[in-house]
Formats: sequence, C-alpha cells, structure tokens
Amino acid sequence: MFERPQQGERAVLVHLELPDTPRDDDCAEFTELVRSAGAEPAALITGSRHSPDPRLFVGSGKAEEIRETVEAEGAEVVIFDHELSPSQERNLERLFKCRVLDRTGLILDIFAQRARSHEGKLQVELAQLRHMSTRLVRGWTHLERQKGGIGLRGPGETQLETDRRLLAGRIKQILRRLEKVAAQREQGRHSRRRAEIPTVSLVGYTNAGKSTLFNRLTGAGVYAADQLFATLDPTLRRVDLPDQQAMILADTVGFVRQLPHDLVAAFKATLTETREASLLLHVVDAADPRRDANIEQVNNVLQEIGAEEVPRILVYNKIDAVPDAKPRLVEAAHGEPARVYLSAHTGEGVDLLLGWLSARFAESLVQGWCRLPPSAGRERAALYEMGAVIEESSGPEGALDLHIRLPRRRLEELFRDSGFIPELQAEARHVA
Repeated sequence: MFERPQQGERAVLVHLELPDTPRDDDCAEFTELVRSAGAEPAALITGSRHSPDPRLFVGSGKAEEIRETVEAEGAEVVIFDHELSPSQERNLERLFKCRVLDRTGLILDIFAQRARSHEGKLQVELAQLRHMSTRLVRGWTHLERQKGGIGLRGPGETQLETDRRLLAGRIKQILRRLEKVAAQREQGRHSRRRAEIPTVSLVGYTNAGKSTLFNRLTGAGVYAADQLFATLDPTLRRVDLPDQQAMILADTVGFVRQLPHDLVAAFKATLTETREASLLLHVVDAADPRRDANIEQVNNVLQEIGAEEVPRILVYNKIDAVPDAKPRLVEAAHGEPARVYLSAHTGEGVDLLLGWLSARFAESLVQGWCRLPPSAGRERAALYEMGAVIEESSGPEGALDLHIRLPRRRLEELFRDSGFIPELQAEARHVA
C-alpha cells in the first residue's frame, strides 16, 4: 500500500469526452481550476468514451497510460474533470499509487482555501463533510490488511461506524450554527425591507469581474484577482445613487459549470441573498468567447436556488478587452432583460449603470413643493444637506416654499420628530 500525501503540487489532469460533455469544453476552465487550487498541471490526458467504466471510470488502457504519466512526471495527485464514485477513486488510487481527486473534491478544496468568514468556513466544512461521508473507506485501507481472528474480527467496520456517527454529529452541529446565521441575515433583510432600501445582488460566472465591479461601485476594497473563486464570502455595502436614493449591493460567490450539489445545498443561506434581492446584476465577461454558455449555466443555478423570477439586468463587463467595444445601454425589449456594456476596471460605462439603477428605483421618490414654517430651520438645513432641494421661494409670514425631490422614507424620517409630514403639491403656492 501507499501513503497518500496530504496535498499534491504536481498534478496529472484527466478529461474525457462523454455524450453529455459540452462540445465547446476545451479544458481551459478545468486547468484554471487546478491552478486556483495551488497545483501545477504536469500533463493533460484526454480521451472519449460512450459511458464511464464502472470500475476505473476510464478504460484499462487509458488507466495504464495515466499510471505511466504519473511515474514519468513524478506527479503527486491525479485530478479528474468528472465526478467519481468512492469505489472508482479507491481503485484508481491503488493503481496509480497516488492521491486521486474528482471535480467536486477539487472545487471543495478551492472553497476551503478562499473561505474567510465564520459563516463561509462553516458552509465549506458542511459541504466537505457531506462529500466525505460517502468516502470514509478511503481513509481506512490499512484496516483491510488485518485478517480475522480472536479480537481482530471487524475492526474496520467498527471504526467506520464510529466515524459516521462523528460526522453525523458534526453535520448537525454545523447546521444548527448556520440556522443562527440565517436568522441573523433574515433580521438584516427585514430591517432593509422596513426601511425600503432595495437590495441588489451581483451574480455571474466565476471570474467575470463581479468583485471588481463591486469595488468600483462601493469603494469597499474587496479582494479581486484574475482567478476562479477569488472571493467566496458574501459582502454587503450601501451604495448612494443619484437623487438621494440608496441601495444595498451584495457580492456573492461566482458560479461554474457542474457546481457540486453539496455546495449548492451548503450555501443555501448565502444564496438566499440572491433569491430575496430586489434586482440581480448578472455580470458577464464580454471578452469570453463562451459567454453565452456561461449565461445559460448561471441561469440554471439561479433556477436551482429559486431565483429565476427575480428581475435582472445583464452587465457585459471587460469591454476594455474587446476591440472597438463602446460603453452603451440597451433597454429591455421583447421579454429580454436590459443590457449595459461597461468596464469595471477602467470605469467606462459605470455611470450608465448607475443612471439605470437610479431610474429603476425612482418609484420610491416623491417630488413637489412643500411649505415649511419658520420653526423648521433644522429640517430645511437637512434637506439642503441631502441635496434634495431643487428650488426655494419665500412664503407668507416667514414660511418657506421648497421644491424637493427625495425618497419618501427619508422625508418621513426627517419630519418624524416635528409631528407632521409636509404635503407636497405639483406647483408652488402663490401668496394672495
């Protein structure tokens, strides 16, 4: 038997063309996933099959080719761009005498590296434990060498059952903690709904530039890099729009093809921010030749989490990498969402997006003339400080007529202590 290393650096990549494999899948994303996990691709082995082999996933000839490549390259891990069964992983490890990882395990490893917040770490651990619970036998191959005899019968089974109970207990504990986190997030959403502050959630394929756009709009300084799953933990920031409006912008985890179901289930609390949002900004890498396929994949995940009915706008990012591309806004038509073309890196077209968002949430604005008594000097100063005053004229007996435009919520908050809410009129009051 061999000793499995805790982590591998040099990796042999394996990708098979199966009947359900997308034709445009050129392994570029798979290679980038491997690099994002910190491994160095030493070789890429491809092939095709009508169906996976039940024992080795690949055929015996291809498995022998992989084994020879592992020895020649001195690889420490073999990574498959597919989901393997526990028995397939076990059989392949015995043959290759090195660690074998499937696509789900690879993505889980990346997420484990990226998680920073308490909630993110809990969600990743939950997904890992659920994935591990079907693969416990891989860690106890040393017990298989023990034969029967007095006092030695069934030690492997006993240890595995113990591990399963420990895993089940830990999963329940994590679920209880995540329920508390979900309750806290729901309190925050309730407060935002009560304050009539809309929540806008950034969604999109991984590495489409969501965090860069988030930083451009909020100045939050969220980590952004040219790699898959650069950010994992959700971040919420307030954004002040023109005309004294405000919104909460949420930066969420990026999606990817064949996103493991364990991850979708584990990140249910985080993805609730997307499902409960007032609007989705679907960020698309305009320079990616596979952008249409990526849009479809994101739509599939949104449908899986129940967010397919949330209004959205397509944000085609990275136009600075597209020759002759110009920032522009295309209004919605024929059931298609609106589209805006911009560059979060250079800032081109961001003003078009902000203008569209301002118009989108303008329904909560009120505009008109109001008369303030001379005693409302504090409220008048606050209106000017908010930039809500369009025009001012003198009224009778020292009163002031103000032409204002602002959200009704902020108007009510401002005059709450005064005991009255000024009535707005379309035209200025004329003094007789």
